[in-house]
Amino acid sequence: MTPASTPSMRSHWSVWLGLLLVALAGLAWWWSVGRPIDLPDAPSARIACVSYAPYRREGQTPYDPATFISPQQIDADLKALSRRFDCVRTYSQGQGLDAVPAIAGRYGMKVLLGVWIGRDAAANAREIALAAAAARAHPEVLRGVIVGNEVLLRGEQSPAALAGYLRQARAALPPAVPVSYADVWEFWLRHPELAGSVDYITVHVLPYWEDDPVPPARAVRHVAEVYARVRAAFPGKPVMIGETGWPSAGRPRQGATASVVNEARYLREFLRYAATVQMPYNVIEAFDQGWKRAQEGTVGGYWGIFDAQARPKFPMQGPVTEVPRWWLGWLAAALGGVLFMAVGRPRGRRDALALILAGIASGTALAWQVRQMLYACGPLWEWLLGGTACAAALVTALMLARTLATALQGDAAAPPSRNWRFGWLFALAYYGLLLVFDGRYRDFPLGLFALPAVGYALVALAGVEPAGTRRREEAFLAVVVSLLAAIVLAQERGISPVAWLWLGLNVLPGLAVLLPSRRTAHQQHGADQ
Repeated sequence: MTPASTPSMRSHWSVWLGLLLVALAGLAWWWSVGRPIDLPDAPSARIACVSYAPYRREGQTPYDPATFISPQQIDADLKALSRRFDCVRTYSQGQGLDAVPAIAGRYGMKVLLGVWIGRDAAANAREIALAAAAARAHPEVLRGVIVGNEVLLRGEQSPAALAGYLRQARAALPPAVPVSYADVWEFWLRHPELAGSVDYITVHVLPYWEDDPVPPARAVRHVAEVYARVRAAFPGKPVMIGETGWPSAGRPRQGATASVVNEARYLREFLRYAATVQMPYNVIEAFDQGWKRAQEGTVGGYWGIFDAQARPKFPMQGPVTEVPRWWLGWLAAALGGVLFMAVGRPRGRRDALALILAGIASGTALAWQVRQMLYACGPLWEWLLGGTACAAALVTALMLARTLATALQGDAAAPPSRNWRFGWLFALAYYGLLLVFDGRYRDFPLGLFALPAVGYALVALAGVEPAGTRRREEAFLAVVVSLLAAIVLAQERGISPVAWLWLGLNVLPGLAVLLPSRRTAHQQHGADQ
């Protein structure tokens, strides 16, 4: 009896159970995200004020000096926003945004006029001059002028220099127009001396981005606590929440998960709270902003109440569904089963069943990864890289499924290549290093790595050892990827379910390396006896 045929003579109940579980898990996940979730209704579909950055079309970005937002685009945007919002907040005056006050006035909207303050003194002076001109032309539209946005957070000006810009703006603006500065709430508490330079305090409270991320269940309570704390720190000075909101897509941060359901929940609960305290507020933001992905990863592009095509992402009353077209995941499962059957060419019922289960699991996982790419990928090179990685994962899964099905059928299985397994271990180690040392804005590519990780683990469980001489590098990388994933889990404080799944996908290849060596040692021990 040859070593290759030995495993096929055994009962492989654990392998069958593993195949069944991963196939059912993929189907169950897609079904679960398609279920409507009941949420508390917002008190009204109207919202007091919303951040308006018009850079939602392809190629538009505030960092490109050639970008110009036409009055026609602004008019179309504000006409649509006026149906839901009483006010818009802007962040700068350049690139055509100085036209916002005049256009907003046509639709009965107010404006929180933003003046962008950065490192460039000449650019700052131009921003103040444009704001002053707009304020003199349309003072009746303005709720206030916000000079500088998170300048201290970015470290681009000192508090003293920022106070100078506030004085400069106040001197150029009409006397009746109130002036403020906006920053995350901690920086206002660190620099209370700025309160003397403003008419009211504008704070940003974003529970998702806190140093200790706040989960959705406690997010609005956190906002209320921060608001009370800032008001106590500046008695007699009006306090406005200048930014608050929740992202609909991107990586989780500990217990703070970015999703459509969580964005809808947060916004509805916040509006209910704001209505009880008569608090001035502005939510972020009107439209999803794809250009922000370059700064903040996937999550940066998905803070909008509307998507980049100006479509509402969720209603303000009634249940909310995370993935309305969830059935596409099941369609991918069916296509995976057909593909694996066609390529695998089964020779028996067990052979066919194994291929179908592997195809279902692979189809649902790849569909999840493609869905993530739809949110995360922007430039062509990102699509090419992601598509190539998905193709490699699919080819790997097909090879492993063929090997596994043959072993489960009871025939001698051709062993897979050890070089492919080493390559996937190396890829896991590389991405694990990125997550550990630069992971704040990086997604977890669970769907991509699920195919090789689960596939190699099941093949090892079936007793099929990859061809070639055992490499010490494999054993080393198996330990490294597990340690890196454990560090990521610790960074997430063990709260994030996604971090636990990532740990599992990194441990599985390690088991695939270690299981055969333990079996070989056991067999050798039996032969010696």
